[in-house]
Amino acid sequence: MKITDIECHILLVPDVRTDVTSSAQDNIVVLIHTDEGITGIGETDVNPWVAKAAIESPSTHTMGLGLREMLIGKSLEQPPETIWERLYTGSAMNGRRGAVICAIGALDMAMWDIRGKAAGKPCWKLLGSQAKEAIVPYASLQPNGASFEEYRDSLIEWLLKARALGFKAAKIEVTLTGPYNHSGLNEPDERTTEVVVACREAAGDAFVLMVDVQYAWSDSDRALRTLQEWKDLNIFFIETPLQIDDLKGYARLHREAPMPIAAGEWQTTRFEFADLMDVGLVDVAQPDIGRVGGLTEARRVCQMAAERGRKIVPHCWKTGIGIAASAHLAAVTPHCPYIEFLPAELCDSLLRKELVADELKLKDGVIALPEKPGLGIELNWDALRHYTVG
Repeated sequence: MKITDIECHILLVPDVRTDVTSSAQDNIVVLIHTDEGITGIGETDVNPWVAKAAIESPSTHTMGLGLREMLIGKSLEQPPETIWERLYTGSAMNGRRGAVICAIGALDMAMWDIRGKAAGKPCWKLLGSQAKEAIVPYASLQPNGASFEEYRDSLIEWLLKARALGFKAAKIEVTLTGPYNHSGLNEPDERTTEVVVACREAAGDAFVLMVDVQYAWSDSDRALRTLQEWKDLNIFFIETPLQIDDLKGYARLHREAPMPIAAGEWQTTRFEFADLMDVGLVDVAQPDIGRVGGLTEARRVCQMAAERGRKIVPHCWKTGIGIAASAHLAAVTPHCPYIEFLPAELCDSLLRKELVADELKLKDGVIALPEKPGLGIELNWDALRHYTVG
């Protein structure tokens, strides 16, 4: 089976807000076609115009080969790692890290979808041995509101709604300070604690609670002053408390903070995760499957985490395409307790609500293992056409 064509669709919702921290407003959907009539679907979480350029740009020399040109006409019967290494090595001068790896991630995801469809099996059965009977998702919740009180109360409202839908865990985004604070409030750190305390009280002690502050604190001293106040709140993890390149700061938080430290949503390749786990000492690695380099590279990161005794909780903030990939990875990863899950009822992203017509469903707090071949999702072609801008 050979690759005959690659399509890149840039999607954008109307009235994009560039002042918010949400990449669910745009997307690149990659379709890989084969000579056997099987089409694979993939996506990645990066600027879609950049990813499209990385895929479609022509080759110029042996260290700067185009991703599309390296795949057209090639057989998919080779091991996934062989294809991945060819793409990585051939684009090394332009890539190695960053957006080119994200583009490889979308392609790799689509190729796994093809392999599963060709074999008549869900991707997880090709990725490894079954590790669990069902997948446990957590709800990922963003606040609204023009005042502190509205901000706090909206998170509580989302949290109660998630619990009513059957979720047993949730992550609250509490970003009242720092480089990605788009609330317009710029509150002191004491207010962050106030929100977390209020959410814990609303959720109850048995509910699993995670907190994402989106790189809010400038140094580990400041972070620890606040995190020490949360020692009795039973926080499952604190996500991205510091700028991601402050690996020494992350290592200090690992040693001194009263809860596990999570990070990795921006990391590309296993090499960056080696730094994050071996130097930064993070307790929970969060590979975004499209961004890290696809299921092939995410599987390698999972193995690295297992060797180091760390947990895996994949990051996913796009559509049902990426969520399906996360579910397949979790199915074969015993040290992956949760996946990030945004059902339509808990988000306002039109792409998240409309792009995938047949997606995973929450029942009794868990998601059943995917059974359909490949990623097991069906695109809503009307939505794809409606939101395509390039």
